[in-house]
Amino acid sequence: MAQAMAAVVASDLVTPLKRPFPNDGLGDENNNNNNGGAPDEKPPQPRAVARRRDADPATALAAARHEFGEHGGVNMSIEASATFTVMEPDTMRRLFAGELGPDRGDMYIYSRHFNPTVLALGRQMAALEGTEAAYCTASGMSAISAVLMQLVGAGGHVVASRCLYGGTHALLSRFLPRVSGVTATFVDADDEAAVRAAVRPGVTRVVYVETVSNPTLAVADVPMLARVAHEAGAKLVVDNTFTPVVVSPARLGADVVVHSVSKFISGGADIIAGAICGPASLVNAMMDLQDGALMLLGPTMNAKVAFELSERLPHLPLRMQEHSRRALAFATRMQGLGLRVAYPGLPDHPHHARLAAVGNPGHGFGGMLCVDMGTEDRANRLMHHLQNTTQFGLMAVSLGYYETLMSCSGSSTSSEMPPEDRARAGISPGLVRMSVGYNGTLEQRWAQFERALALMQPPQHQLKAAADRDADAAGRKH
Repeated sequence: MAQAMAAVVASDLVTPLKRPFPNDGLGDENNNNNNGGAPDEKPPQPRAVARRRDADPATALAAARHEFGEHGGVNMSIEASATFTVMEPDTMRRLFAGELGPDRGDMYIYSRHFNPTVLALGRQMAALEGTEAAYCTASGMSAISAVLMQLVGAGGHVVASRCLYGGTHALLSRFLPRVSGVTATFVDADDEAAVRAAVRPGVTRVVYVETVSNPTLAVADVPMLARVAHEAGAKLVVDNTFTPVVVSPARLGADVVVHSVSKFISGGADIIAGAICGPASLVNAMMDLQDGALMLLGPTMNAKVAFELSERLPHLPLRMQEHSRRALAFATRMQGLGLRVAYPGLPDHPHHARLAAVGNPGHGFGGMLCVDMGTEDRANRLMHHLQNTTQFGLMAVSLGYYETLMSCSGSSTSSEMPPEDRARAGISPGLVRMSVGYNGTLEQRWAQFERALALMQPPQHQLKAAADRDADAAGRKH
């Protein structure tokens, strides 16, 4: 079988097992190197992608192909089979030879290759992000890991933002260097000179950032980073987990967009999933039977999970609008109380104008905000009262839930980073990251926050008693 598949790769035939998505100009269809076309693949051609990338995400989602159920149901059917039958023996040979497949006869072999339900979700994700193709995975980290292994390769180099989700930072700083000799240089991604200085032409394969950094909420200059990456022959990979619908990185020049679908896209804190959105040439290369990271590592999404997610995507734009509305209201009021707040929707945020310029109109500035309480002890006391006394929200990692979730990033989601790296990234020990939910009314939740904040201060009678004790002590001394 390997010889037969190799023969197909050598030709210009579109091999469904390897290439279920037709290329239309976003990638070099004839490039079949082991990096998925990373180093020398031609950059996206604007004419080929303008129609998709100019579309509003909500509009693009609504225009995506609707899958019907087997008997005409308005919801698509769940294809739960791990393997698929053929009616004639020769059909199996033709499937493995690439003559038949998902886009040639609507035929499938095995759900680790392609599953109809998961493939349908992939089409929706591609529409959402304005990319040519998308592949849905078992987790966000599996999506990130597979993309980096495919694009970078053994001994390659990555330039990454110094402020990343702790798991991604550990992947780049510890795991990939240990298992494949990949090296990473972490820089201030907002400093173009620093990014340029870190890039090694011919060696750097990927520039990696988050659209809005976890947890400091810095907004990446995606057009600038894309320009720097492409001039060096590298790819720009952007994690858009914090801002689905709000920002469309591919429209701004990113080559690949990854997601932890577990977060805002799912919205229910009940699913672990990921997605890779990008050129068909990349997704096809990642599904190569002999060299593809997705095919060989097997981070397969369950069809039942894909069905659940496909039912939630249509109302993602509405959810993101309300997450954003609540976050802006809370951030404005918190700042009015004198708290140190980071939220891109505030006019004094250093990247407010940037996000306003590149964001999709009408979807706000995202549902994440940070409050810096100075010390971990004060952060923990505030979160204790917010959950256990006033029921404002829940102490939990993750984000995108309809309830507000909060955590002290330095000791939780960024704990994989060494203390010196956290300091360089601007992650204060008392930084409380909040994923603002939309459950309950805004005024109800704000009253709960104010009560919790008041409990952080001693009652007035305790302050007076302490002052009296100090006065008595001072009198005795004299």
